[in-house]
Parts: sequence; C-alpha cells; structure tokens
Amino acid sequence: MDISQQKEQFSNSYLQAVTIVAGYSLYKPFVDDESVDWGIAASGGTGRIRSPRLELQLKCTSRELLDDNFIRYPLKIKNYDDLRMVNFAIPRILVVVLIPENLATWLTQSEEELCLKYCGYWVSLRGIPETPNTKTVTINLPRTNQFTVAALQSIMQCLSQGVQP
Repeated sequence: MDISQQKEQFSNSYLQAVTIVAGYSLYKPFVDDESVDWGIAASGGTGRIRSPRLELQLKCTSRELLDDNFIRYPLKIKNYDDLRMVNFAIPRILVVVLIPENLATWLTQSEEELCLKYCGYWVSLRGIPETPNTKTVTINLPRTNQFTVAALQSIMQCLSQGVQP
C-alpha cells in the first residue's frame, strides 16, 4: 500500500471511529462522482426532520498547514464547486484529517488506550462564491471546528431541526 492509500484508509478509520461513538451509521456511495466519499445517517429522531443525513468529502494530509486559527487546505476546484452548491437534498461538508509526517507516529496503543494522531476538522462550503482559480482553492478550516463526537452530534441535531451547516 502506498502512502496516499495509507492516508486515505487512516482518515476512513478516524471518520468511522467518530461516527460509531456518536451513534450514527455510515454509508459509502458506490461511485464518488460528486465529491461525496461518505454519508452519515441518524435513525429516527424527534426533530422536524426524521433520520437526517450528512454527506462529506474526506481528505487527509500530513502537510504543515496549521496556523494559529486555521488549517489551510488546497482543495481541487471540482471538489470546491461540488461542495459549495446550495440545492442538495443532503447537506455536504469537507472534513480534513491531519496526521503526523512520520507514519510510525500516526497511532499509539497500550492496554488502556488506542490513540489516533492528530485530529479532523470540518467546514461547510455551502453557498460560498465561485472562484477564478482553475486548479485549486485554499480552504480555511477553523481550528475550532474539530470533527469530534460532540461536533458531529451537534451537526446532526441541527439537521434534525432543519438547520444546515
């Protein structure tokens, strides 16, 4: 397995761990032709919208893209355009998982814990304007938008009330 495949599989594992602990199920589109790698589904619910869903584009990088407030991720224009549309039945977000440069430090474990390094961050591109760029556009993911169990539960709760990210 090459390093790109390892990054992809590691980010899948991160997403699966967060989603499972949050209490939701995952589904994977058969073909990713609209920048949707995964879908998250809630079951039932008491909100205005029953069984809300969320779709996401998942990226993984070990590059030093951090500053004090943001992760600055270079996203391909096709993904940017697919994620910024407003008329989807199921809302979409971008999730970027940051990992250490050194593969040997991506994961540590003991009898008491399994630790995946580092963290995923999310942002909604819904409704942001077109760009004149032709290859990539730098997306600023706020460091406060960590993709955690609590964050995912909050997003899904908002969706059940009809509020899109």
